[in-house]
Amino acid sequence: MNEQKVDLIEAISMLAREKDMNEEVLVDTIEEALKAAYRRSNRQAGAAVTNLAVHLTRKDGARVYLRKVVADVVEEPELQISLEDALEIGPNFHVGDIVEIDVTPDNFGRVAAQTAKQMLVQKIRESERGKIYDEYIEKENEILTGIVQRVEPKAAYLELGRTEGIMESSEFIPGESYRDGEHIKVYVLKVRRSGTEFQRAPQVYVSRIHPGLVKRLFEMEVPEIATGVVQIRSIAREAGSRTKIAVYSMDPMIDPVGACVGPRGSRVEKVVNELRNEKIDIIKWSPDPAEFVANALNPAHVVSVFISEEEKICRVVVPDMQLSLAIGKEGQNARLAAKLTSWKIDIKSQSQFDELMQQQVMREQSLLDQEYNEEGDGLPYQE
Repeated sequence: MNEQKVDLIEAISMLAREKDMNEEVLVDTIEEALKAAYRRSNRQAGAAVTNLAVHLTRKDGARVYLRKVVADVVEEPELQISLEDALEIGPNFHVGDIVEIDVTPDNFGRVAAQTAKQMLVQKIRESERGKIYDEYIEKENEILTGIVQRVEPKAAYLELGRTEGIMESSEFIPGESYRDGEHIKVYVLKVRRSGTEFQRAPQVYVSRIHPGLVKRLFEMEVPEIATGVVQIRSIAREAGSRTKIAVYSMDPMIDPVGACVGPRGSRVEKVVNELRNEKIDIIKWSPDPAEFVANALNPAHVVSVFISEEEKICRVVVPDMQLSLAIGKEGQNARLAAKLTSWKIDIKSQSQFDELMQQQVMREQSLLDQEYNEEGDGLPYQE
């Protein structure tokens, strides 16, 4: 029996070291578990729930006590004990002292051990979940490599190491399919401390469509971005189709676009491959809105840009043959450029612009003629 008691203490110490937990916390957990076990297995303890104590020591193992207050007159026998009875337990008690009466049942061991085990396992799980949460909350807005475990209509579930990642179907790249066992890079959107009642592990929600995925991929592939020499100023993305990324160099000797493209396109190619051949336009950022908008409409060539600060609109003129290229299929190129630059963009071909200018000249001439006619009736002056 004593050997079993010592083994329990040793087991607690071993668990504390193995799980990197506070040994006192584990001891308190087991003592609370033993209280619960005693309450369930001893009906007579029902009225003494509030004054029940359990101590776990190397010498005595687990012992259960009822704590009673020494009183001159006992009005509540469940909570109080007379001074006379207290002195039979120990010679140094006085009125108002607390007496602990050993009520450990002979058959307490088996039931108590099972309950203690359950409580201890729960405490260890809670501790593990807390550590996992602390680990992954620091990875929000970062990239992780996940292994696809299963794919369901509403979500894909990924192994992320110590926990599971959830990628909802709305975060799938359109047209992209995932296979069990496949390794994919994902962007961590958010981490929740616990999931449902039946799944209490921290929940890590990830995405393949977030613009942050593109940013982190370039940071991984382009040393100049990782060190801060080249900065990513903005990203506009339509996942699975096209992304525009605006970059700027803090060092005038370094070409930010060339740094991102890499030797023979090797750097951008790795990002494109990870995104399953999504097209990527790397744009040179400029503090000049006109220049930035012109760059953003790449691959189209821009003839001129007219800025309206009040309306926050850029009116852009492109060669006739490049109008459709500037607008893009279903307006995608213009739409991404507007999102990248935060400017409304009105695109006109050269001939459309010339026609508008001609119409404006005609309107102005008409206004001048009207003003001239209103100044006089056209008759010669007579005295």
